[in-house]
Amino acid sequence: MKKIIFTLALMLGVVGVAQAQGDIEAGKAKAATCVACHGADGNSPTDMYPKLSGQHASYLAKQLAEFKAAATGGEGRANAIMGGMVMSLSEQDMLDVAAYFASQAITPIATPEEVIEQGAALYQGGDIERGVTACMACHGPRGEGLESAKFPSLSGQYPSYIAAQLKMFRSGERNNDPNGMMRGVAAKLTDKDIEVLSQYVAGLR
Repeated sequence: MKKIIFTLALMLGVVGVAQAQGDIEAGKAKAATCVACHGADGNSPTDMYPKLSGQHASYLAKQLAEFKAAATGGEGRANAIMGGMVMSLSEQDMLDVAAYFASQAITPIATPEEVIEQGAALYQGGDIERGVTACMACHGPRGEGLESAKFPSLSGQYPSYIAAQLKMFRSGERNNDPNGMMRGVAAKLTDKDIEVLSQYVAGLR
């Protein structure tokens, strides 16, 4: 048992090192092609594209790798625009770009008063009768996510982008969630749930 625990510790240590290899300054230069859609500091000028600033580097690197995997015929995250953008990126490029955007501060978003009560109830407690898991379990009390598990931060993200991703998980169009976790949750959400949750979590901080 001690050998198993020691081996797991070594493996986790290796993963931690790999995640820390991104170079912020190198990433800033390599992110030049990202600016048009995502902004110079990752705060996208339009909600057509997600904000990348302040997002966990491990999550960003994972998404870049999966965009490339899908674009080359493997399993990943299919997206016509991003598939083309990542084709020339190496693993190190992805780590560098992820490190740069993760180092930037995201611009905050306010939660509309009318969604706070319902949003808080669903986000913090889920819905036992419908089998909806509390979002807070993975994304944290303030929507900060969990770096080590590659659960994304949602605070400050455009509500329309969050809503779009939930609907894509619900339909199965997006399927790069580990063990179908998000698809399982989203399948039980109504359009109203998604509208309220996306507005609520975006304003958490």
